[in-house]
Amino acid sequence: MKTQSTTKGFAILSAAGMVVKLLSLLYVPLLQHYIGEDGYGVYYAAYTVFAFIYIITNTGLSSAISKIVSELIALKNYKDAVRAFKMARLILLVIGTFMSIMMLVLASSMANLTHFPRAYLAIRALAPAVLFTSIASAYRGYFQGRGNMNATAVSQVLEQVINIIFSIVFAAIWSKYGVVYACAGSTIGTTLGALISVIYLMFYFKRNKGFYVDKIQNDENLTRHSNEQLLKKLLNYAVPLTISWGLQNAGNVIDAGNTKGRLLAAGFNDIQGDVKYNYLAKYQVLINVPITIISALCAAVLPLISGAAALKDRNEIKRGIDYAYKTCLLIAIPSAVGLAVLSQPIFNTIFAKYSSGAVLMRYGSVVLVFMALVQIQATILQSIGKLYISTFYIVIGIGAKIALNYILIAKPSINILGAVFGSMVGFLIPLLLNNFIIKRSLKVKYNLILLAIKPLIASALMGVTAYLVQFDVEYVLSFIHKGYFTMMLSTLAAIAAGVFTYLYGLILIGGITSRELQAIPVRVRKFIPKTLLNRIR
Repeated sequence: MKTQSTTKGFAILSAAGMVVKLLSLLYVPLLQHYIGEDGYGVYYAAYTVFAFIYIITNTGLSSAISKIVSELIALKNYKDAVRAFKMARLILLVIGTFMSIMMLVLASSMANLTHFPRAYLAIRALAPAVLFTSIASAYRGYFQGRGNMNATAVSQVLEQVINIIFSIVFAAIWSKYGVVYACAGSTIGTTLGALISVIYLMFYFKRNKGFYVDKIQNDENLTRHSNEQLLKKLLNYAVPLTISWGLQNAGNVIDAGNTKGRLLAAGFNDIQGDVKYNYLAKYQVLINVPITIISALCAAVLPLISGAAALKDRNEIKRGIDYAYKTCLLIAIPSAVGLAVLSQPIFNTIFAKYSSGAVLMRYGSVVLVFMALVQIQATILQSIGKLYISTFYIVIGIGAKIALNYILIAKPSINILGAVFGSMVGFLIPLLLNNFIIKRSLKVKYNLILLAIKPLIASALMGVTAYLVQFDVEYVLSFIHKGYFTMMLSTLAAIAAGVFTYLYGLILIGGITSRELQAIPVRVRKFIPKTLLNRIR
């Protein structure tokens, strides 16, 4: 199997991630048509529980596989890399089976814990997906460790397409039985999508003989690892990651219950609370679109920094950190500005008649930048074996978020907007603390504010352009026709104008290098004049 560069791997994963998230956005209005706004709040609560189970079951071992495989391959120890993968795959199969059974048995208790009792059937319907995603995550971690992101990218897109089709079909069929059954039906596609994804990954692994690395000639002087040693390495990497990501998502589960409970305390009834939580759900769905690109960046950078750490190559570690931070800011800042400036038009376009809640995006888009940086920091600390301290900082942030949410959401004048303010503080705290520990541990010099200046300048120009284009196009088109399509066309025009204004502005002020340009799709690069491309170094 051919190893890809970090930039190419990032481009492949980010493209796949964007396709997946855009597809998920497109089917939200259809889903809400069958389950309603309060139903979408119930649906999202069920997914919050599923995400927590998924994280504690899969993420730690999947990332551990990627890290170990990349380290062993850097040392040319190919056979042990494959042995570590097969061992982790077996562990994930066992854990995934156990957690699926637990979800089936405890679905009602989990739903009641989050103050969304109507979510119990949806949680139960999601239980088999935990098993299938566990197996899939083993293969994805292995492929990423090998430096090839193709299988992961294709499997993610395939999984989402199946998810959308069958989620809509079953939501439509079961909607006649009420919201509880409609929400459960809308999760069937997740399980079927995960199953198809696993089948594809297993087939891909079997057909590509390049994965059987025992055929590659090895150096007999290499240090071999016993099964016990490989298991210890897997657990040493996976346990802190599982604790870290598990705590973050446990915070989301607690936050779901806390948010709903405090909305009830503010004087809203149960249905109104579900509708308000639906606003938060839509905000988080949109925030997660650019975060998907950051996650792809993390997946691509992890093997690079881990391999460099295994070889004790400090220059390569520094290069990986610089690339990760700069690319993160180049993506997160314009995404946050664009979502804030076009919050209402985007909500109107994507969610149509269910477009309430855009105010959360207007105030809370900055959370996207904080989230992105914390993800990158966690990846850096994971790569150098210092994740426990990052976990501790995340716990502090979660505690502050829950406390602030408890106070603010119960105020009727603030209500659900309090959850956004809580998130700001909840991510800002670990961001600052992680920044300190990374600089102290690696003794590297960088300034996040200085790194952010050029993206901020280009994003400000982009924001002004996008706002003016959206306003002017909608105004002109309103003379011909007023309605949804006028809003949609003006929003799409504003987004397109904003993207190109940002790229042009960034190139003019020297904010992008030739390496970072490679992450931009070729079809987009064709629209950039050669005079500007020649300015990039």
